[in-house]
Amino acid sequence: MRVMTGERFSEVIRMTPGEAVAFARAAHDFNPLHHDAEFAARSRYKKLIASGTQMAARLMALAATHYSARYDAVGLDFSIRFHKAIYGDETVTLEWEVMRVTQTSAQTGDVVELKGRVLNENGELAVTATGRLMVTDKS
Repeated sequence: MRVMTGERFSEVIRMTPGEAVAFARAAHDFNPLHHDAEFAARSRYKKLIASGTQMAARLMALAATHYSARYDAVGLDFSIRFHKAIYGDETVTLEWEVMRVTQTSAQTGDVVELKGRVLNENGELAVTATGRLMVTDKS
């Protein structure tokens, strides 16, 4: 097996309001909570929040980047659940843990099952995720 159960990897990122706005617009998420500071200030959040698509994309990108450094890697499926809003000016920690590794039926690679999460800067659970990737030796 190429990947071992229990392997963990993470990334700490500092969100900025400008990045949150740019990502929401690029993703065509026009919810004003993500790009209109005045609107967000009047909301229950009191300031801009990051789009859920941004956190989902960052989690998937972390897994892809981590494994593609050593292997040919492709995502098979991901599931994301949002628990708390992430503010546009917050430092967050993205984490993945390998829960299971299964050799593909053709025995040419491994299917890696992951459990992930995003913690806000107070250490509170903001996002949970599961994912599966297939990794093979680099061509």
